[in-house]
Amino acid sequence: MRALTVEEARQRAADLTVESYRVDFDLTDPGDSFEVTSRIRFTAVGEASWVDVKPERLLSVELNGQSLDSALLAEGRFPLTGLQADNELVIHAVQKYSVDGEGLVRSVDAADGRVYTYGMSSLESAPRYYPCFDQPDLKAPYTVTVKCHEDWVVLGNGAATRTAPGEWALAETKPLSTYFVTIVAGPYHLIRTEYDGIPLGLACRQSLTEHLERDAEDLFRTTRDAFDAYHRMFGQRYMFGEYWQAFVPDFNLGAMENPGCVTVSDDLLFRAQATSAERSTRSRILVHEMAHMWFGDLVTMKWWNDMWLNESFAEYMAHRVAEEATAYQGNWTDFAFVRKWWGMQTDQSSSTHPVAPDSLKDARQSLDDFDGISYAKGAAVLKQLAKYLGDDVFLQGVNAHLKAHEYGNADLAEFIAKLTEAGAAGLANWSDQWLRTSGLDTLSAERTASGVQLHRQRPDEARRPHTLTVGGYDESGAATIVDLVVDEDVTEVALSNELAVIVPDAQDDTWAKVRLDAASLANLPTVLPKIADSTTRAVIWNAVRDATMAGELDPWQALNLFAATVGSEDSDVAVESLVRWLLDRVVGGYLPYDESRAVVADALEAKLAAVEPGSSLQLATARGFVAVMKNVELLQDWLAAGESTRGDAERLADAASARVPRGLVVGQDLRWAIVLQLVRLDAFGAAEIDAELARDQSSEGVTHAARCRAALANGKETAWTRIMTDPEIGVRELLATPRVSGIPRRRRSPRRTSRGSSPISPGPGSSGPGWC
Repeated sequence: MRALTVEEARQRAADLTVESYRVDFDLTDPGDSFEVTSRIRFTAVGEASWVDVKPERLLSVELNGQSLDSALLAEGRFPLTGLQADNELVIHAVQKYSVDGEGLVRSVDAADGRVYTYGMSSLESAPRYYPCFDQPDLKAPYTVTVKCHEDWVVLGNGAATRTAPGEWALAETKPLSTYFVTIVAGPYHLIRTEYDGIPLGLACRQSLTEHLERDAEDLFRTTRDAFDAYHRMFGQRYMFGEYWQAFVPDFNLGAMENPGCVTVSDDLLFRAQATSAERSTRSRILVHEMAHMWFGDLVTMKWWNDMWLNESFAEYMAHRVAEEATAYQGNWTDFAFVRKWWGMQTDQSSSTHPVAPDSLKDARQSLDDFDGISYAKGAAVLKQLAKYLGDDVFLQGVNAHLKAHEYGNADLAEFIAKLTEAGAAGLANWSDQWLRTSGLDTLSAERTASGVQLHRQRPDEARRPHTLTVGGYDESGAATIVDLVVDEDVTEVALSNELAVIVPDAQDDTWAKVRLDAASLANLPTVLPKIADSTTRAVIWNAVRDATMAGELDPWQALNLFAATVGSEDSDVAVESLVRWLLDRVVGGYLPYDESRAVVADALEAKLAAVEPGSSLQLATARGFVAVMKNVELLQDWLAAGESTRGDAERLADAASARVPRGLVVGQDLRWAIVLQLVRLDAFGAAEIDAELARDQSSEGVTHAARCRAALANGKETAWTRIMTDPEIGVRELLATPRVSGIPRRRRSPRRTSRGSSPISPGPGSSGPGWC
């Protein structure tokens, strides 16, 4: 089907003003389709346009009381001619449920057979479940009704009321763009509360009830803390009525910022013990989507080329607000190890592009730009901008922008204009240097006879200014921090040339590659464990990883540095990120597999013996150890530990438990990681996978089993055939099947398989988009 071009969108926006939508859904058919009627009121200044609809069957179209020929539908567009100044369009269609995460998704829970649905409207997806004028700058209020099974509940952008058995009405909304309209319908478990006058709610599948109930207070606390922070920061309170966070199945991103009803992947309802990094990531995802209520939903971009600003702003605010206002700390360390690392790899690839791309692409091509640059680099650039301008000027400009364009649309130039009115100077040049160029400067420190110089090496003619710090560390790890504004290629730094380690951009304030001098690299094995700031350690590790991947550092030096320092590393995200990178790139890649694997395994085994029992760090270390372990008997003992509580099996479990590190809970997700490793070692086959699935008869278990089957010696061809030929394969299985390396992948963002605001995010140290 044709994709909407920017020229077409601009023309339609000039021709039409959409006044309101009434959308009526009938979800009572038990099959794979549903009926929908859209009633759209709009004004027009021309005589012709079109409406977007991608149905299974178009039943009727009526314009201003006149029936139109349904056969006129072509390539997802229905032509409208003879338009008047005021118009009413009524379209009745049969639409097909989606399994790919876009449109109205229908998912069957393997645990109990219950059916759940939810809407995903983003980027060309809205017409897959309701007829509309699908572009971001044709906003309008929505009124929605839903007919469904009597045991279902319904949520959406407006507050939902049950009007009769199986019938629901949603209150009229504020003006919304088509891409964040949603309904959530099914036998969901609901939890309600209220805070500061805002009705709050959580929803999940019935089979996940105990996990949502257990984490509800943590989720609500993050929501309360973030609302308080945003209300202090922005000039307007939350404006979309109720605020639901619905954890939905088979989601193709981290979360989506639908006003009033944020949809979140239910992978983020942890079935077993989770690391602090995973819980912190979940908190940031929620805070990220809340930022979108102001920047993205209240004020929306005019065209997709400015979607980066929505995502970068929410990404920056998620880390800032989570760090300043929530119970979860270490957010900027996580940003450096995971998000920034992802963006840096993207920015050095052949597909790199400016943060602010041009507006010539069509809607489908715009998907190409939803990546680590749109999220991570954009967030780093905004962090740099806030530091460059000062918080007062930055937030004054943001608030003026929100006020000037509330419930409407704006572009980058209008945002820059409001920052300038707030007192920012030179932003036109700053924008050209940072937003209209691609690639990274390289920062390095040189020890001179009289002190230290910072060198900026530029990949192009751009002269990007950097506001940053340079850190100097003595043999004890004690820091001397120097603030700098770098606008020349060589800058003097007031540091001693005798410091053990010198780190450019020590607090990770800018967007650049860092290279460490030879003396600093030589001293890292003894000094790195003594540096207290985990973000500085992340900067160092990013420098080491990037230099290794560029062929500038011997991979054995990087591996040996890991072995020498991981024992003292207290950040679980650091451990998981570094193990992931070593397994993805170094072990069996840059270095011989058996020899390099043994180094990682020995280091993790030693750490596992010393780490605090029952801690998050223990779990992170255990996951990495499982992924590199070759001791089949030990893996089987871990799997058997606590498996049964009767007779001989109980005695077997007790014996096996003696080999499991004290305090480590071998929960279901860790069990699947062990099964996967045993499959990779050819110790387990299809029968053992089936036995584990019989133990874990959940949708999550089905996904884990698919991943394990793909790791069988004869499983890859079968998995590939299924991926390429089965149109009914769900998103979760589709994304999980190729991932057989063992460490659970942790959601980042970020946005999606089809766009980019969370594809499913990889784990620490991996690359790929994150949440919406």
